Amino acid sequence: MEITDQKIKEILLSEDYVTKQDIKKAEEFAKSHHSSIIEYLITRGIITKDLLGQATAEFFNVPYADLNSKQPSREQVLEIPAKTAKNFRAVLFDKKDNQVIVTTDQPDQKELKPALKEVFKAKEIDIYYSLSEDVDEALINYRKPLETRFGKIIEAENRVAPEIIDEIIADASALRASDIHLEPQEKEIIVRFRVDGVLYEVGRIPKIYYDNILNRIKVQAHLRIDEHFSAQDGAIRYIGKKAEKPIDLRVSIIPTLDGEKVTTRLLSLYIQSFTLADLGLSANGQELVESQAKKPFGMILATGPTGSGKTTTLYALLKILNHPEVNITTIEDPVEYRIIGTNQIQVNPDTNLTFVDGLRSIIRQDPDIILVGEIRDNETAEIAVNAALTGHLLLSTFHANDAPTAIPRLLDMGIEPFLLASTLEVIVAQRLARKICENCCHSVSTKQSDIIKILPQAELYFPEKTTDLYQGKGCKNCGGTGFRGRVAIFEIINVTKEIKDLILTNPSTKQIWDLAKSQGAQSLFEDGVEKVKNGVTTLEELLRVAAPVNHINHYDQNKTNQKTNKK
Repeated sequence: MEITDQKIKEILLSEDYVTKQDIKKAEEFAKSHHSSIIEYLITRGIITKDLLGQATAEFFNVPYADLNSKQPSREQVLEIPAKTAKNFRAVLFDKKDNQVIVTTDQPDQKELKPALKEVFKAKEIDIYYSLSEDVDEALINYRKPLETRFGKIIEAENRVAPEIIDEIIADASALRASDIHLEPQEKEIIVRFRVDGVLYEVGRIPKIYYDNILNRIKVQAHLRIDEHFSAQDGAIRYIGKKAEKPIDLRVSIIPTLDGEKVTTRLLSLYIQSFTLADLGLSANGQELVESQAKKPFGMILATGPTGSGKTTTLYALLKILNHPEVNITTIEDPVEYRIIGTNQIQVNPDTNLTFVDGLRSIIRQDPDIILVGEIRDNETAEIAVNAALTGHLLLSTFHANDAPTAIPRLLDMGIEPFLLASTLEVIVAQRLARKICENCCHSVSTKQSDIIKILPQAELYFPEKTTDLYQGKGCKNCGGTGFRGRVAIFEIINVTKEIKDLILTNPSTKQIWDLAKSQGAQSLFEDGVEKVKNGVTTLEELLRVAAPVNHINHYDQNKTNQKTNKK
């Protein structure tokens, strides 16, 4: 039986998981935004995906199998023949002495058990329910690994460009890679994927085939195929025969000594369903950010380096604010994910549509909420602050190493202290750390003396003589890395009245942090330590992305040096 919105509504109401008022709001949202009631209920935090799975399983009168937290190994999944698995969307969840547990998103299929009996013979078979997206991911195991297919494809197929491109994109999507790199060398092309922030080589292509591949990418991205010595940027909505859903790609091509290098960013659709909690924001942090975002005007900044997840965080916040009675307009470079019900503008320098000009025009469009992809310069900063001052809620990203540094940087860009103090409401700094694979995570009792070897200040963060730390053993689900997925670590400054008063004095980063710390703010590293203790990530991974430094940082030091040099 196909689970429709109507059926899900009946299930959730019958089990009192939601109220009629919740459903009414969800239906209004779905109708005005051409989406589903589930998207509304999950993004608003009314239900979780697990709760949805449990409720649907109860409707089918079968147990719920959470394939996301307990992922079966590749070998385990492949025990069910591919034809049977795909026809019935069946995944082997567990196997005991005389019992087999198979999960599917269609547990009421009459022919399912007989088909499984043919596979597992005399064993007792139990059918469970799992969410469709988790079943999809498990069924990916039936695809052969990329490195075992390259040579065969190239030898067997003369028209190699569409075959190879489709294989590469499908594998990158299956692995949840964020980027694909095609790197020309003297005799071959190295193919690398960035998965969870780390690059892995996944295959090599003889260089003789690269011109066809490159030209096909250029054509699909609407780029010039006769241009070989200048950088080009484009976008593709890719629908390949290996891809189950359309994939939005952002393409960048640059000339190198050995040919044109292609880097493709995969704008994963699954990220659109992320909530602030999914990203790793604590309950207190989530409450603080959401409460500030409900104000009718003001400015919220997400800071951090490129690739730290700033835009994803603002999108997650934007989905909470997205209501039919609210006019939301964004200007971005590029538009990373499409949000139904909002007006998204792509920066285009060729037509003089810059952040500055676009932002000026947006203000004349009667917006309630404005998202500026990035505050890059003085002019954009001034218009953004004035927009926040004149009755608009403004969200933007800003390059700063941490939350307190954002304030002196904006002041140095020429923003008047009283204007900044009047508009700034909250600053969120973040980094992305790899998550321990839930399938192979295990605890290791670790002495404080051993922690000190990698973290000299261990006594401050791990005061006990022995602490349980966690790591992944490495399994098929994580490719032997011990990590799967990423989580954000956060540093949040709530711009209170006391901090607003401090801004008027043109303060240093340290002064801002000392005050924020006294009011309960946690540093990036401190938030990361909590995630280490909770088994979300490892201490080594935390140290890779954040350091336990105080906020007497390089920005303050550089300002001091500049003043000294002027004298």
